[in-house]
Amino acid sequence: MDVKTAAIQVLQQAEMALNAKDIAEQIMAAGLWQSDGKTPDATVSARLYSDIKNNGDKSPFVKVGPQTFALRDSTEIPSGAASVPVAVEEAPKHHPNAGFSFTDCAQKVLEEFGDKKPMHYKEITEKALQKGWLVTGGKTPEATMYAQVITEIKRQQKRGERPRFVQHGRGYIGLSQWMGRGLAFQIEQHNHQVRKVLRERLLAMKPGEFEELISQLLAEMGFEMVKVTKLSGDGGIDVRGTLVVGDVVRIKMAVQVKKWKLKNNIQAPVVQQVRGSLGAHEQGLIITTSDFSPGAVKEAAQADKTPIALMNGDQLVMLLMEHGIGVHRSTPDLFEIDEEFAAHQNAIKE
Repeated sequence: MDVKTAAIQVLQQAEMALNAKDIAEQIMAAGLWQSDGKTPDATVSARLYSDIKNNGDKSPFVKVGPQTFALRDSTEIPSGAASVPVAVEEAPKHHPNAGFSFTDCAQKVLEEFGDKKPMHYKEITEKALQKGWLVTGGKTPEATMYAQVITEIKRQQKRGERPRFVQHGRGYIGLSQWMGRGLAFQIEQHNHQVRKVLRERLLAMKPGEFEELISQLLAEMGFEMVKVTKLSGDGGIDVRGTLVVGDVVRIKMAVQVKKWKLKNNIQAPVVQQVRGSLGAHEQGLIITTSDFSPGAVKEAAQADKTPIALMNGDQLVMLLMEHGIGVHRSTPDLFEIDEEFAAHQNAIKE
C-alpha cells in the first residue's frame, strides 16, 4: 500500500487530524507501509503536502497545522482505503478580522468563561465563534480546535515546557495556570532551570566543540552530509549540509554558528555576510546562543534576496532538549483527578 492510501486509512480510523509522526507510526505499526529511511514522518509529511500542493481541492488531505493533516470532507477514497470519509476542518483562510489562532482562541475563552474549570472543546469553539475571535471557513472547526490544542500540548511536553493547556479527558480542556504550584508546576520550574544550565554550558564550550554539537543537532533534524568547515576557512560558514525532507526534497544549507553572550545580538551585517558566502543553490541558516536585532530579522526576510533562516538561543536550547542532546528525559507518571468523576460522586452524595 502506498503512503497516500495508508494515510487515508489511518486518518479515517482516527476521525481527527494527526501529526505526520503519529500517522507514520500508525501506518508502520499496522503494516500498511514501511520505510527504510531514518525519518519516515518526514516522508509522510512531504508526500501529503505534495499531494495537497499538486491537487488542491481535489486532494483527499488538508493541512490544519504544522506537520498536521486531516481528511477533506466528502473525500473520494481510493481503492484499498476505508470507504467512509470523515468530515474535517480545512486550514483556516486569511481573514482581515482574524487576529487569533485556534489555540489562542481556546486560551481566551477559558480565561473569560472557564471560571478556572475545564470546558469541552466544542463549547470552547462555539464561544470563540460567537465572540468573533475565531474566523474560519472550515466545516468542522471543533475538530481542528481539539487537534491543535492536543498537538500543542504534545509539542511543549516534548520540549520540556509546561503546556499552557491541560487535557482532562473526554474532550475537556483547562489551563495549566489554574493548577497552582503542584507537581506539574514543579516539573516546569525544574525544566526551566535545566534550560538555563544547558545554555550556560553551551557558552562554556570551545568553538570547535560547539560547532560539532550543532552538526549533531542538524543531523537529528534531518540534515545529511553534515560537514564542519570553519577550520578550513570557508567564508564565515561553519557547517554545510543537505536538509532532506521526505527522501524527496533536498536543500543545500550553509550554516553559521555564533556562540555569543545573551546581550550581544546578531546584527544585519552578519546576515549580509552569510548571504554573500552562499554557494550555488544554497540557503543560509544562522544559529546563535544569543538573539537577533530587529534589523537582522528584517534583512533575513528580504523578499528579493535569498532567505536566511534564524535560530536564537531559546530555540536552540528547545531543539537540543527535544532531540535529547545534552539532556536525558526522566518522565514521572503524573495523575490528576477526573473532574467529571468527582462531580458524579458529589451528585450521588446529594
